[in-house]
Amino acid sequence: MSDKTLHIIGAGLAGSEAAWQAAEMGVDVVVHEMRPVKMTDAHQTEGCAELVCSNSFRSDDHEHNAVGLLHEEMRRFNSLIMRAGGNARVPAGSALAVDRDVFSAEVTETLNNHPRITLERGEVDGLPPEEWEHVIVATGPLTSEPLSKAICELTGKESLAFFDAIAPIVYKESIDLDKAWFQSRYDKEGPGGNGKDYINCPMTEEQYYAFIDALIEGEKTEFKDWEKDTPYFEGCLPIEVMAERGRETLRFGPMKPVGLTNPHQEEQPYAVVQLRQDNKLGTLYNIVGFQTKLKYGMQTDVFKKIPGLEKAEFARLGGIHRNTFINSPELLDETLRLKAMPRLRFAGQMTGCEGYVESASVGLMAGRFAAAEILGLDIDSLPVETAMGALLSHITGGAESSTFQPMNINFGLFPPVPITILPNGKKKKLKGLDRKKYYTSRALQALESWLENNKTVAA
Repeated sequence: MSDKTLHIIGAGLAGSEAAWQAAEMGVDVVVHEMRPVKMTDAHQTEGCAELVCSNSFRSDDHEHNAVGLLHEEMRRFNSLIMRAGGNARVPAGSALAVDRDVFSAEVTETLNNHPRITLERGEVDGLPPEEWEHVIVATGPLTSEPLSKAICELTGKESLAFFDAIAPIVYKESIDLDKAWFQSRYDKEGPGGNGKDYINCPMTEEQYYAFIDALIEGEKTEFKDWEKDTPYFEGCLPIEVMAERGRETLRFGPMKPVGLTNPHQEEQPYAVVQLRQDNKLGTLYNIVGFQTKLKYGMQTDVFKKIPGLEKAEFARLGGIHRNTFINSPELLDETLRLKAMPRLRFAGQMTGCEGYVESASVGLMAGRFAAAEILGLDIDSLPVETAMGALLSHITGGAESSTFQPMNINFGLFPPVPITILPNGKKKKLKGLDRKKYYTSRALQALESWLENNKTVAA
């Protein structure tokens, strides 16, 4: 008898979302999570969907931002990750940031309580058993060595890899608010925010350059021989790597002083370090954009040079870990099945998408593709005009396989905005917010049409 159970390896954001979507469609699911039997170098708990880097899902603006659009599309699929994210929201301006413990606890509890989901603890240390006819591999960037090796042997390709860094977290009570102040850039109020959602630490020109020197000169984590040629993902560079690229780089990146007014002095700051709330209690703040590979002792020395953080106490110091992903454009079909073994699907960061919600959205799609296959249902491909469809298209063939690198969702992955020809023959291009609004409005219209035409699998 054919096995109609869906096996999902990995209970991160992608695996958790895939399990929820498939179970809600009526499929029995077994989620295999190796933690706590075997831990990774970055995870600290056994909870499902544990956030190991930032606590931010980035912009929640679904009208003008590609990430916010992805949020909205997932919500229309009753996404578990987005529901839990909303319930765990902490102030972060226009971004959606979460209390990571509250978030993980809700995802874990929801999966444990679902009548069609079984959570099994233990490592899958090679290719899944042949009797598992339907499998989603969602092991993420920290895939265990035995499984990673088995996948490489199966595909005949070496896994691509890059380093991802973790930002430090500070206890709020240890921040000197006689020097720092609360303010969002341009006083922008986001969902759940009040325009004062960040703690800002100002630097003079002299302090800034002294800080840059300390970053560059500070002792860094030494990589193992097999790690030394691994590239960084450009969207998550360590702070000291950015500093090494140019002494002004950080002033035009995470330390830009624009849109902020220091209430403690009239002089405008030369640079600003921002901290974002990391838990619902508001007791923890992470240093925005300060992923680092500095050694622990050096981190405390260097980061205490920041005005307002001279007496900072750290709940967690920064770190760095190696991420692994496959060459999806070459290896996967349009429903995320591995061409070399179609009973295996892949989801999450292993597919080469980058970012929490991107990973979860690919898990959402993989879960629905697998469930539809098990149930014998037809399912149309998501329109490329949608954020999910554009991301899927990119990782399953739209990207050039020879130069494939991890990618966040962005409007560059969408079909271009049409150019209007005016009566006088001149061309008119939409620009700025109008252009972004066109992308998002078109996407949501296309998604609504898809949902109407795929009611059986969209329910």
